[in-house]
Amino acid sequence: MERKTRIAVLFGGQSSEHEVSRVSARSVLENLDSEKYEILPVGITKNGEWLPYRGEYGLVETGEWEEQARKEFDKAGARLSSAFPSVKNFVEEVCGGPVDIVFPVLHGINGEDGSVQGMLELAGIPYVGCNILSSAVGMDKAVSKILFEHAGLNQARYIVVKRHEIHGDISEIHKRVETYIGYPCFVKPSNAGSSVGVSKVKDPAGLAKALETAANYDRKILIEEFIDGREVECAVLGFDEPVASTVGEIIPCNEFYDYEAKYIKPDSKICIPADLDKDVIETVRTDAITAFRALDCAVLARVDFFVQKGTKKVFINEINTMPGFTSISMYPKLWEAVGISYRELLDKLIELSFLRFREYYRLFERRL
Repeated sequence: MERKTRIAVLFGGQSSEHEVSRVSARSVLENLDSEKYEILPVGITKNGEWLPYRGEYGLVETGEWEEQARKEFDKAGARLSSAFPSVKNFVEEVCGGPVDIVFPVLHGINGEDGSVQGMLELAGIPYVGCNILSSAVGMDKAVSKILFEHAGLNQARYIVVKRHEIHGDISEIHKRVETYIGYPCFVKPSNAGSSVGVSKVKDPAGLAKALETAANYDRKILIEEFIDGREVECAVLGFDEPVASTVGEIIPCNEFYDYEAKYIKPDSKICIPADLDKDVIETVRTDAITAFRALDCAVLARVDFFVQKGTKKVFINEINTMPGFTSISMYPKLWEAVGISYRELLDKLIELSFLRFREYYRLFERRL
């Protein structure tokens, strides 16, 4: 009998999106084919502890997993067996043995930003998703905007300020916003996701508070032009020849698609496919692949756009290298709309990730 693929699923993490990660992970855990995979859930607490978990998947979403995992960990007296463990030793012992591949269902910093990807590279263990570089630059909106501009993609006007600039006299920032951006505008941390720390600023009076809010999450802050448009998203899947899904539209229940509209209120709507002209949909799909390649992404990403009202001009907003994976998240829903089920999608992601690992693997020993 053929051995099952041992897959470790990481969830939680040290980020403002810890809870979102748990919801995504529950869906992934429940949809992985247990006939193909030996599934090894590992939770990362907000304090950075790594805990193997073998209980009910529903408790992952609620947060109750942690107490149960601690009890099992203490009962087993689990400790690293090697006095001088390698990164690979650490990962395998936390997972309870050798691992074929890791699925880091982690959103935000310390998970989606190349940090965990770097650790797994050091361990020499394949993992689902983009590599260190594309994960890092995809997380950093300011850096990704530079690459998008180089690739010829339309973007809203923006400026970048640092945390130290907003303490004290911010008259210079006001001048830059009024001259180059205008009101209303959006203020957001450069490195964050799920709209955490994002504010819509309608006039100069609200700028200081919005800057302080964003600065709680990152030292680098983006101030962006407001695009009066429809919010649409496109999923990308693949490696050397990536393909784009159909396009979906978000109709937020709040003024914009903030954290509350995404995860708390049930009133936001998703329309798949988006009710857009065919040429606009094709522009979005083409631009999504361009963005994917500009950041050297591999395996998966979701690319978010605005379609400006009146002109129907397409503006790229951002890219997500580990998008939400709940049963109602846009990434799996977009593929479901073209005939790829959630379970089939997970299989494809795992297959592509093994391919990416082989292609990106670099020998480090010097050859004489």
